[in-house]
Amino acid sequence: MKVSDVMTKKVFTATRDMPLRIVATRMLEYGISGMPVVDGKRVVGVISETDILFKERSAPDRHGLVDWLVHYGEDPPAAKLAARTVGEAMTTPAVTIAPGKRVADAAELMLDLSIDRLPVVEAEELVGIVTRADLVRAFTRADGEIEREIREDVILKTLWVAPSRVKVAVHDGRVTLEGRVDNQGVAEQIVDFVEKVPGVVEIDPKLTWPREKRSAQEATPA
Repeated sequence: MKVSDVMTKKVFTATRDMPLRIVATRMLEYGISGMPVVDGKRVVGVISETDILFKERSAPDRHGLVDWLVHYGEDPPAAKLAARTVGEAMTTPAVTIAPGKRVADAAELMLDLSIDRLPVVEAEELVGIVTRADLVRAFTRADGEIEREIREDVILKTLWVAPSRVKVAVHDGRVTLEGRVDNQGVAEQIVDFVEKVPGVVEIDPKLTWPREKRSAQEATPA
């Protein structure tokens, strides 16, 4: 499953010169926690509730260089505390993803960077947005959809293995793989790719392959 399959195409955006109060009002109105900041169709940053909440904090009173060094990295950025516009408060550069990337890639980025959304960009233009909620919805899809993706997208289109060689069964997200493939490497690749399919919770691999023939030299005792 690709990002383009789960992303939202209608995206609420902000511009650099937009006042923070207006952006905060729109987030509440639209029921969202953040939005891309654009210059035309190009994404230049992201503004989120976290960026706006810096306005609720005050700069700590540090006493001397040692106190400042001890707490370096903990204090809110001074620019964000004083921000009045989106351009002053936004997080930049924005972390983006291409529509052709796998949903698993989006999930990995969000988890590694502790972010809740990714603007989807193609040819430097914003084409959608994907959120953690979108990924959760993908995880709850029907067994039939999961089975179809494994058969068509993973086994056939990605690994070029004839679907008739691998029997796929999915029940409550648990996948059983049975069949005979060329070698152990192919079997391991199939399992690795299936693990990344949204909605898969467990894999029972029952794949077999021919034993590798040993050379005459290897077979002769030393």
